[in-house]
Amino acid sequence: MERKHRSSARCKINERIPRIGRAGLSQAGGAGTKKSDVVRALATLWRYMKTNTPNNVTNPFVARHQADVMGILSGFDRLRLRGTLRSLYQPSVLLRYLYLCQVLLKGFKDYSKNLTRRILRGAEQMAKEANRPWEYLSSTRISKEEIARRMAGEHPVAEGLVAILRCVEPCQTYEIHGPQLVLTQGKCMHLYFYEQHPVFGFMHLRLQTWFPFQIEICLNGREWLARQMDKVGLNYQRQDNYFAWISDAAKAQRLMDQQPQIQWRPELEKLLNQNHPLHQEICRPLEWEYYWSCCESEYATDVMFKEPARLAALYPRLVQHALLSFGSRDVLRFLGRNIPLSGNCNFAGQVVTDMKLRPEGIRIKHRVKRNTLKMYDKNGRGLRVETTINECEDFQVFRAPEGRPDQPKKWRSMRRGLADLGRRAQVSKAANERYLVALAAVDEKRPLRQLADKLCRPITRNGRRYRALNPWSPWDGALLEAINRGEFAISGLRNRDLRAVLFPTKASDKQERRRSARVSRWLALLRAHGILRKVPASHRYHLTSKGRTLVTALLTAREANTEQLTKLAA
Repeated sequence: MERKHRSSARCKINERIPRIGRAGLSQAGGAGTKKSDVVRALATLWRYMKTNTPNNVTNPFVARHQADVMGILSGFDRLRLRGTLRSLYQPSVLLRYLYLCQVLLKGFKDYSKNLTRRILRGAEQMAKEANRPWEYLSSTRISKEEIARRMAGEHPVAEGLVAILRCVEPCQTYEIHGPQLVLTQGKCMHLYFYEQHPVFGFMHLRLQTWFPFQIEICLNGREWLARQMDKVGLNYQRQDNYFAWISDAAKAQRLMDQQPQIQWRPELEKLLNQNHPLHQEICRPLEWEYYWSCCESEYATDVMFKEPARLAALYPRLVQHALLSFGSRDVLRFLGRNIPLSGNCNFAGQVVTDMKLRPEGIRIKHRVKRNTLKMYDKNGRGLRVETTINECEDFQVFRAPEGRPDQPKKWRSMRRGLADLGRRAQVSKAANERYLVALAAVDEKRPLRQLADKLCRPITRNGRRYRALNPWSPWDGALLEAINRGEFAISGLRNRDLRAVLFPTKASDKQERRRSARVSRWLALLRAHGILRKVPASHRYHLTSKGRTLVTALLTAREANTEQLTKLAA
């Protein structure tokens, strides 16, 4: 068996080796060759396979719809970076600051008003010098981005300032309560600097004009990618922040992968000096610097379909599958939580799934605390799965303790700082891929009776007879539900994993052996019917493509009520 497995694996590798690489490998393995030459040849082969294999081949969803999909693109969709003077959020530090500036507590309000007036005058002068709009908005409900894009369309700007908008909005600020300063919720004027950035494309900076002068910079990863592709000469078709077609999707993906590795501090400092020149004067008394963090990120995986009609035919079934099949445990696993087979975990929050009809299409959103996982058909042109992280502390990164790089690294809570932005991209991409793997079974157009026809009949394999499966019986139904659990989608399942699900109660050693034998017979039964396949040289099993389709369809039918089935039949 081992020799046969090695032979089949060698054949699969040979099919993917080019003629030159195969010849070089055979020469490297000839008589008299050095071990280092063979290692170099194998390393060259690995680099070739890694470079010439599209990144979407390993995704079961894309592989299943390969005839309809032209590519897949993963990267940040929206980033909201926050700059704060962290020490200034402590009232005692602000009192020290006022002492150094020779400002009495009773003069704090006048001092702050003077700073605000100077900031506003500077911004107004900047707009006049650039001959760009300087507009006040009377309500926070007005979409500032829509107004800025309209202004950019009326008076196009290739690079530089588009408009400066101002609006009174809620914020965290200081007020004088008796003989002390109190940090509280209030309102103050905010400035929005919209511009066409040479690196990031269309973006904006939001400046709070009152203590503690918080700054937010909002970037769009697709805008950024458009600038990158223009620079290297890649052709593309774009609709809003979605790319319907890219001449080289693999190259575009490599460009997006470079985004989290940018040297953030120089670029952010340029934006700070350009739009908030008074920050140097404000920071000088205590020699402060703005601390940059990522307070919100949206990471999107776009599956680009060749024909919108094909996506339109598939998407309703994806929505139905997500609503009927994905439970709270599945959503938690999509977002990387390790849920035990017993189902008991220390998660105390809520998992909410909702569907909303938007102008762009139907949107499915799964929310865990303030983090979300969404799916929608982007303008009817492509399928987008998007992970939004607002509470990064729910995820982990392998790092040393904060401020102690000499200490050993361990899995610790993810930080909001830009140092963990690369890890944030990794966990978001993994969540999107898990979601697409779970959607891979939805494509079958044949009636359920045709799919389950052979399953519900006895079969003979290698001279041995196997019984029929009855999906409606309690035991067979529980077996199908168990092998379809989300935690088995990536790493597969074992005999003991099924025992933990199907027989949660403790038992004696003799009973455990009987349960193990019973599960072994069930595994053999599922393999005979083509639902499971065994991973060579291991004790793990995976659902086959046929098995995933069958199990998904049967479990959906088991959970559907008469009204739902009647609507589908109509």
